[in-house]
Amino acid sequence: MASALSPPRVPKPKCALPSHYYESFLEKKGPCDRDYKKFWAGLQGLTLYFYNSNRDFQHMEKLDLGTFVKLTDEAPWGTSHDPGTHFNLVLRNQKIKFKVESLESREMWKGFILTVVELRVPSNLTLLPGHLYMMAEALAKEEVRRSLEIPSCFLKVSRLEAQLLLERYPECGNLLLRPSGDGTGAVSVTTRQTLNGAPVVRHYKVKREGTKYVLDVEEPVSCASLDAVVNYFVLHTKKALVPFLLDEDYEKVLGYVEADKENGESLWVAPSVPAVPGPGPACPTGGPTQPSPTSITPGSSQDKLPPLSNPDENYVIPIEDAPAADYVNGDVLSAGRLVVLKPKKCPPAPKVQAKPPKPPTALKPEPKGLPGCLARKLAVSSAQAFFPTTGLANVTAELEEKLQRRRALEHTAGLAGDQQANLRAWHVSQANPSSQN
Repeated sequence: MASALSPPRVPKPKCALPSHYYESFLEKKGPCDRDYKKFWAGLQGLTLYFYNSNRDFQHMEKLDLGTFVKLTDEAPWGTSHDPGTHFNLVLRNQKIKFKVESLESREMWKGFILTVVELRVPSNLTLLPGHLYMMAEALAKEEVRRSLEIPSCFLKVSRLEAQLLLERYPECGNLLLRPSGDGTGAVSVTTRQTLNGAPVVRHYKVKREGTKYVLDVEEPVSCASLDAVVNYFVLHTKKALVPFLLDEDYEKVLGYVEADKENGESLWVAPSVPAVPGPGPACPTGGPTQPSPTSITPGSSQDKLPPLSNPDENYVIPIEDAPAADYVNGDVLSAGRLVVLKPKKCPPAPKVQAKPPKPPTALKPEPKGLPGCLARKLAVSSAQAFFPTTGLANVTAELEEKLQRRRALEHTAGLAGDQQANLRAWHVSQANPSSQN
């Protein structure tokens, strides 16, 4: 049986190595690093790229030279433990230390960095004629590159917005390029400095004449690109003016390094991240909808207790223990279900203790919202006996109080009647004195 023919294997295309002005091994130590880490480094434009090896196409780190301040040397340590040569790259917001294998490598790195930053070949370094020629070629490439791109300090803002940016972010620079407001396609330069504690803001106009940019001052200055305009302001003010550059050192795309199984090279992979749903509730396409969870705030124990009917009397309405019927003063209950003791005194509110009936077999649980201390306090109240487990005791005490009030009223009415009878008899005796004789 013939086997199925497999398609011919197509070799994986390789990306071209990035074009650098200069590249070699370089050990780097940042502000947050404990020790030096070795990279394959390459300089392209105003950016230093760092790779794991010279075969990698994707850089691991990068360093922007747009905030360049200066380069400093460190004396060679000259020990067998660390025979390398060191130099420092000082930027506006950080300081990075580098270590190379020889003095020649250090001078090469310093020369290429100064060439792309200052747009001129340095003359104060220990370099060979061949090295100077390489730097001149890099300078020509950098000038062409800058003529085709817009400087990072160029922002599409108005004059007022440019002033506010320079005032709000002084640590990001004090020179800013912006479109001119006359509508001719010209460019304006806004600067902000401090003189004796007072801000000084200046605006300069740059005209476009063919492929050249002309600075409109008393003695016009012609520049080949906008980047040359920025470089002119920086160099002719002894670096007092610094191009405005917002700190945006954070990546926008998540990525990771993955080794190629075929050739062992490392690649930078940026997987597609699925869209994260918003905070709002999503409408499901099918199936039952679930109610959104509601926040439950636990209430205090005072909220769970029923309000007292009278602050002066210890009356409490038990929770879930409502009486079977509402009673009024005119109702009369069966005498067989009531046990009432006669009062010993005539005051309307004597302390009478009713004999509690026999408790039922099934007792109701204690109310959930009533603390034990409050229940004990109410149980020993002097006003009346209170039994939260049965409603019959409440009825007995209530009827007993009503009967006592009725007897007190009858007794008072009887005394008043006797007094009125005696008064009438006295009036009669006074009216008929002959009857007394």
